[in-house]
Amino acid sequence: MNFTVEGAAKNLRLDIYLSGKFPDWSRSHIQKIIGDGVVTVDEKISKPSLKLAGGENIFIGEIDSADAEYLPENLPLDILYEDGDIIVVNKARGMTVHPADTVKSGTLVNALLFHCKDLSGINGVKRPGIVHRLDKDTSGVMVVAKNDLAHVNLAAQIQSKIATRKYLAIVHGVLRDNVGIINGAIGRDKSDRQKMAVVAGGKPAVTEFKVLERFKNFTYIECKLQTGRTHQIRVHMAAIGHPLLGDTKYTARKNIFEISGQALHSHTLSLIHPATNERMNFTAPLPNDMAKILQQLEASNV
Repeated sequence: MNFTVEGAAKNLRLDIYLSGKFPDWSRSHIQKIIGDGVVTVDEKISKPSLKLAGGENIFIGEIDSADAEYLPENLPLDILYEDGDIIVVNKARGMTVHPADTVKSGTLVNALLFHCKDLSGINGVKRPGIVHRLDKDTSGVMVVAKNDLAHVNLAAQIQSKIATRKYLAIVHGVLRDNVGIINGAIGRDKSDRQKMAVVAGGKPAVTEFKVLERFKNFTYIECKLQTGRTHQIRVHMAAIGHPLLGDTKYTARKNIFEISGQALHSHTLSLIHPATNERMNFTAPLPNDMAKILQQLEASNV
């Protein structure tokens, strides 16, 4: 593809100009193909920040299918907060966070691309704006970065524990202690590479828990992450003999309730706004499936 920059584009950044010319492409995708050298200006490889003067010749070469754009989709999106730097959403259970080789559509990223064109490009075209993630069948609050500065800031907050996350869960069995800390390194399960496990030589992982309510055969708990390992709460609770209700990956125990996936919900997120330095707290209400299960447990004491 070959075309000439209009004079009206004078002083525009290259990536912003291309965003206007190709509105179906996200800015993160445009930045990616510029960085990969797919886009040339007057036969020279340029940066996304290049200021145009007007009259330049732009050539866009063939885009590798591996870097193909994931399309915006008009999907339901529960937005808890939004400004020019961040979007905070309540992710639904059953929605995958970002595309993968086997998942091209129906993800949170597809929904975000429809809602807004500008997302942080740090994680490339598959995960634009994604600072942290939730499992497909975990619901609740997540923050997404709209620009690279916000992304770097938020990632550092999560790493340093300035940003804190609390989850609500229903687990099998009755926990004896009101509060506790599970400290167990997590890595790939040696007998099943699709699962994680507490293993020697794994990455350090620490989960705090607090009992909210006990039932005959189940316990309703709050968990706070000190680290953010893959499947951390699911693995740690299973490791101490109290796997999550509905978690078919980490327990063979029968689920008699109506819930698709594990009974785990990201309830609260506290962070410092990357631009204003204001402490902000966000809460995602308990989803209907978990609320209904708690009502059933309270009524029947199963």
